[in-house]
Amino acid sequence: MIDQRTAPYAAFLLRVTIAGLFIAHLYGKCVLKPISLWWNGLAKLGYPEWVLAYALSAEFGSAVLLLLGVYTRWVSIYAIPMMLGATHFWMLRKGYWFTEAGWELPFVWTIMLAVQALLGDGAFAVKVPRLPWERRLQPTTA
Repeated sequence: MIDQRTAPYAAFLLRVTIAGLFIAHLYGKCVLKPISLWWNGLAKLGYPEWVLAYALSAEFGSAVLLLLGVYTRWVSIYAIPMMLGATHFWMLRKGYWFTEAGWELPFVWTIMLAVQALLGDGAFAVKVPRLPWERRLQPTTA
């Protein structure tokens, strides 16, 4: 049974946690080290530039929009392929174990994004207009 009184706050806590992870990750990628180091390193490994641009857009979008609760479901779904790619990247290079900076964190992060997409905005989300396809999916009352 889902407690309708506390479920929105659980979704909010998950949303802010995921956004915080993205903010911390971007801080490390853009402030502590130059972003060109990340970009050039992945480009040398053979990743096309559109993949790198998508990864950055998913990270920035998730950091900002999830924190605010704007289009939470769609932002979470947008970021899932990027996190699956990160999981695969670390799976090939380091293995599973967290002591080796393995793939368990991006995998759990992916699950968190999927759960967030299923839960929705939660409490304290910024109210925004529904997207056109969301309006079509709403049941009509007779």
